[in-house]
Formats: sequence, C-alpha cells, structure tokens
Amino acid sequence: MSQLTIYAADNPAEPLLTSNEADTIADELNKVGILFERWNVDREIADDADTDTIIAAYQDEIDRLINERGYQTYDVLSMHPAHPDKDAFRQKFLAEHTHSEDEVRFFVRGQGLFVIHGGDRVYSMLCEKDDLISVPANTRHWFDMGPNPSFTAIRIFNNPEGWVANFTGDDIAKRFPLLEN
Repeated sequence: MSQLTIYAADNPAEPLLTSNEADTIADELNKVGILFERWNVDREIADDADTDTIIAAYQDEIDRLINERGYQTYDVLSMHPAHPDKDAFRQKFLAEHTHSEDEVRFFVRGQGLFVIHGGDRVYSMLCEKDDLISVPANTRHWFDMGPNPSFTAIRIFNNPEGWVANFTGDDIAKRFPLLEN
C-alpha cells in the first residue's frame, strides 16, 4: 500500500505524519510542489506485458501529462530481483541529488521509495502500483528500489539527456530508513 511518512529533517526516528490515504498524500506532497496521482485502468496488465501494451493501457493519462506539463517523451523501465546490476543501480541513486528535469514515474507494478528533502522536512513516499509521482527539477531527493527490486515504471521526460543526477554532497539520506523488500 502506498505510504507517505513525513519527518523533521533532523529527526528520522519520529515521524510527524504517516498516511496511506491518497488524498492526504496528494495534499501533503502538493504543499512542497510534488505531484502525486493514482491512475487506474479498466483492464489487467500482465506482469510480463511488453512496452507497447503498457503504454497503450496508460496512453490517455500520459497524453494528459504531456499536454499539461510539456513533456516530450516517455519509456518503460523494469527491474527484477535477478537483474545482475541491481546493486549498482540501487546504490547509484541512494545519495541525495537533483536533476535539471522533472523526475516523473508511474508505477505499473511493484514499488519504489522516493524521499524528498524539502527545507526542514523529509517526505518519504513509498510508491506502489497505480502511483504517479512527479518530483520537480532541482528538488533534493533520493530513490531506493530496495535490495530485491521488482517494479515496472513509465518514465516521462522533457529531455532524457537532462536527467542526470547532480549529487548535493549532503549525507542526509544515510540517516533515513531504506526500502526493505
């Protein structure tokens, strides 16, 4: 189940708020400029569905975001526990970083943990199937897919070449809970 946990940036031991309610999650994240939506389709999508099938199932929602926010392109990314580079991919984004582009992800299946550092708060957002999150450009955050990653996500971009991690050098991510899966 999707879950938002908000902490004081200097106290990862005591959450200020924990919620599984989609409306509460969307409202709290919206306060710091993060878009959160739930997308539902009227058909089941097999775990092994190909890219074209996945895109077709969500094409209306993707097109809406493109029209509203000016995104240019999209793709599908899958990760599974047997992937030979899973540990390297996990480590790559565990440190706090920013991007010059929005980071937009829709979870078709599985889960991932986006953690946003906004001022004196840390917003730990466990995204699961049917969750869309859009982290604005230049927002401090990190991402954890856990030690046994299993997800398929649609990635939406303004410019995929601009989606490079710019690490902040802050070690805050080491102090907050990781995704255990």
